[in-house]
Amino acid sequence: MIPDLGKYGDAVLSAYGVSVVMLLVLVGLSIRASVKSKRMLDIEEQKVRNNGR
Repeated sequence: MIPDLGKYGDAVLSAYGVSVVMLLVLVGLSIRASVKSKRMLDIEEQKVRNNGR
């Protein structure tokens, strides 16, 4: 089902590959930042609870 890209096939497919890898890296970094932020928020909420506020 791959279209005939002629002499540009390698360039187009490698560009698609690089794009997919970059998207996966961005999603991974976003998830990692979200987890870190959640963890820090939980720590701050615990501090507030322990101070009796």
